[in-house]
Amino acid sequence: MSLLRLPDESRPQPLRATLSRSGDRVEKARILDEFVNITGYHRKHAMRLLRGHDGSRRGRRAQRRIYGEAERNALALLWEASDRVCGKRLKALMPMLVEAMERHSHLDLAPEIRGKLLSMSAATIDRALGRIREGLGRQRRRPAAHALRRSIPIRTSADWNDPAPGFVEADLVAHSGPSARGSFVQTLVLTDVATGWTECAPLIVREQTLLSTVLTELRKQLPFVLLGLDTDNDTVFMNETLKTYCDTANIVFTRCRPYLKNDQAFVEQKNGAVVRRMVGYRRFEGLQAATLLAQLCRSARLFVNFFQPSFKLIAKQRDGARVHKTYRAPATPHQRLAADSRTSDEVRARLQETFASLDPVALLRDIRVTQERLAALTDAEPSANPGPIAQPIDLFLASLRTAWKEGGARPTDRPIVKAKRGRRRPDPLIRVTPDLRKWFEVEPRRTGSELLARLQAEYPGVYPQKLLRTLQRRLKTWRSEQANALLFGPSQVPPLALDVVAPQ
Repeated sequence: MSLLRLPDESRPQPLRATLSRSGDRVEKARILDEFVNITGYHRKHAMRLLRGHDGSRRGRRAQRRIYGEAERNALALLWEASDRVCGKRLKALMPMLVEAMERHSHLDLAPEIRGKLLSMSAATIDRALGRIREGLGRQRRRPAAHALRRSIPIRTSADWNDPAPGFVEADLVAHSGPSARGSFVQTLVLTDVATGWTECAPLIVREQTLLSTVLTELRKQLPFVLLGLDTDNDTVFMNETLKTYCDTANIVFTRCRPYLKNDQAFVEQKNGAVVRRMVGYRRFEGLQAATLLAQLCRSARLFVNFFQPSFKLIAKQRDGARVHKTYRAPATPHQRLAADSRTSDEVRARLQETFASLDPVALLRDIRVTQERLAALTDAEPSANPGPIAQPIDLFLASLRTAWKEGGARPTDRPIVKAKRGRRRPDPLIRVTPDLRKWFEVEPRRTGSELLARLQAEYPGVYPQKLLRTLQRRLKTWRSEQANALLFGPSQVPPLALDVVAPQ
């Protein structure tokens, strides 16, 4: 039987107070425990009820204002004088700032206002300046999406434990060339952890909605259902758009640890073995480059997944400074997917049908043609023809027999053709170059200073002294030509043709 019934609001107030005060400490504790168990009230709230309080708030107590309009106006002045620093910095600066402004007669505070300002906390300073800052129109800096990242679990390379086909790692490969400035095309890479199946697609811009659209198209090409997506901590992945997309599609969304690429070892390996091997390190930007990359990805996905065997690590054992690794026999992603017991017969039949229709030589030819177009697109001096044309399959097969004699077979591996560097500013001596050349031929022993002095005498105020180094380089070239002419005879090129450089 319960020791106490529910409190009756009709019971007189003194009865409840007497009931709560009767008995010793142990009995009061038993009564309180029983009361809390029956009612479900918080223990402190139950104690107030048993003491005779109904627990209701009789209205908000009027707060006694400590800082008035005078303190806020003085604080605004000090804030402006400090170049609008934050509350914590202003709190530390205020004693020195007030003393300095009073010393230079910039400020005259009453003793009570001065004392209140110096006793004001940093949080109170920020609250008092809140309306002033809002009136300035400046947006408050939004904090980093720490809550979003914390909501996405971390998965390392040791946490996979032989997953089923469908759990992929994703990454972006930037085609920025030597400079990361401006906008450039990036390639989205998906690599299945269980089989190594790799899908690629270009992104013309870094945008989360476009990423979700491309991911939807890649899911249609995958031979299995996408079950999990593991990415790095890039903002193009860590956003509400992609998280909502994965939640809607029942895709397990995980991420690696920041700045630890080994957590995504599977996709990082494909970034180099597939994307960089096929595309290289040139800079690609614009719609035309993205179109060619999409065409290359369509041919490369079939060639890589059906005709490119790869190793898969089974185990590794550390022996001192050496690590012994054990691999399975090389196999293509298609072979691993077909051999997996979790793959359905329908998927196996569809993969076998696709494999039977593929010609590896034709795929390689299409890859080479697209690579040639990509290389010509980024070279500074492209050829006059519009682009390479796909050779007949027999001619391309014949060229493979001797391709090793020409060195690198992939056009994207060739060095980038750079434009010749010419004069970037107009030649300041182009009008008087014939006169200078005549003076030099008459008196080859003259120095650059002497020729410049004569030039300044002929044309006063036109050629300043800073042209001395330019004239000295010109004399060096002429002396070299004169020495070659003495040893090997006169050159076939007219003398003045080497001196006059058209301004760009």
